[in-house]
Amino acid sequence: MIIELAAMARYMQIADDLARRVRSGEITAGDELPGVREYARTLGTTSTVVRAYRYLADAGVITMADRRRARVAGEGAIENIEIGTAPAETPAETSIASGRRPWLTPGVGGIGTASFLADVGHEVPTSLMASFVTTTLGAPAAALGAIEGVSEGLAGAGRFVGGALADDPGRRRAVAVGGYTTTAVFSALIGATTSVAQAGMLRAGAWAARGLRVPARNTLLADVVPATAYGRAYGFERTMDNLGAIIGPLLALGLVSLVSVRAAVLISVVPGLLAALAIVYAIRQAKLPRATGRRQLRFQIRPVLRGQLGRVLAGFTAFEVGNVAGTLLILRATDLLAAGHDTDAATRIGIALYIAYNIAATAASFPAGGLSDRIGRHGPLLVTAVGVATFLVSYLLFAVSGPVIWLLGVAFVLAGIGIGCAETAEHAAVAALAPDEIRGSAFGLLATVQAVGNLAANVVAGLLYTIASPTLAFSYLAAWMVLTLALLLSVTVARSVKKRPDARHTRPLTSPEPRKPL
Repeated sequence: MIIELAAMARYMQIADDLARRVRSGEITAGDELPGVREYARTLGTTSTVVRAYRYLADAGVITMADRRRARVAGEGAIENIEIGTAPAETPAETSIASGRRPWLTPGVGGIGTASFLADVGHEVPTSLMASFVTTTLGAPAAALGAIEGVSEGLAGAGRFVGGALADDPGRRRAVAVGGYTTTAVFSALIGATTSVAQAGMLRAGAWAARGLRVPARNTLLADVVPATAYGRAYGFERTMDNLGAIIGPLLALGLVSLVSVRAAVLISVVPGLLAALAIVYAIRQAKLPRATGRRQLRFQIRPVLRGQLGRVLAGFTAFEVGNVAGTLLILRATDLLAAGHDTDAATRIGIALYIAYNIAATAASFPAGGLSDRIGRHGPLLVTAVGVATFLVSYLLFAVSGPVIWLLGVAFVLAGIGIGCAETAEHAAVAALAPDEIRGSAFGLLATVQAVGNLAANVVAGLLYTIASPTLAFSYLAAWMVLTLALLLSVTVARSVKKRPDARHTRPLTSPEPRKPL
């Protein structure tokens, strides 16, 4: 095919130039190409170089070790490339070309909406679960504890299994849609149960489906947004999720003032099913490539833990082992305030402070993602470190604070900012560091670490709080934050001083000169 290169899309010019160099022998099989950022300094745009590399990788001409390193695979596949026949632009690339926000693609909007609606939907039965089990069904508090314990355990297991499923593009879409749908239906059907066993089975099933869908959703989000906007995309999703966690309990309060607890739980199916429709919309609007065939289902732990990603996950593990649930923060506040207030008043103040925590988490998530994108390569780790540092200050305040409402409010708000920064940046880091073929497993392992780590944090801190003192419990949690900061900063420094590849394989490439038509 004879065309004027000047009329081609810019990324096709780059791809053609690289293919020509392989054909001529200037670049040979096994040679390492310049990194995306190095090449972009010559050509002026990272997204164009990324698209050219992906085009050649899809054609089998180069192999991508990660998002920054590529090697020549061989020249056999070049003969099959029709230079100048560009695939249709993705919605993300269309947004970039038209000057719109590149991160706010239809896919990102759909996934964020799904997170909001799903949280609204399942927070209604969650908020009413205690009253429903103990009052409506007449079961003891021990039954409620057993139901919640089994459900959380299955949710953690679901996240691990969901990671392996999400490695396959076809499965990840089915699991995302099925997970949102199942969670909505099972959670709502609790309102129709007549026994604790029925309620427990439905709750466990709903939470297992919720766990399965998490890696699929996070992997889909990486599919529908440019790599340079991971922080904002995950920040937006976390913002919508946290907003749903605020609206859900308020909706539950409004519903029980109008209808019975049973009816309120049943009505929660509406936002839940709308969340499933939002995921379907996100997948369709994103125009993702059609999945061909099925990959073998494998639990890929060792590949995820290799290299830099493994070291980063070690830091995240330390953070999660010190990331205690908000209930312990509420308990600390109510215990401190009980000296000067009656029990009901202290409880109400504690809940109000927890609402401030959720508002702070919601407000911090998207700016944290934006900051991560602006910083660039080290952004996710540095933003996570900021979140960990705010948690450290918060835990120290909880350890030494007296019954001072404003000081407790500062501690709650700092903890909310910390979780907003950390959760957003954790997801952005995994999306950036995990190769495409194991990204689902990486998100599954992250979600499992979060679940198991939170369980360990709550159990150990709760025991220390009861057996020793609240001060020791929060000092223990603060120590984990110090360890996390040390691990994250060591990984960041290691990335900064890492040696550049051999200059023979990374000589600067100049902008391809347009060739005259034959």
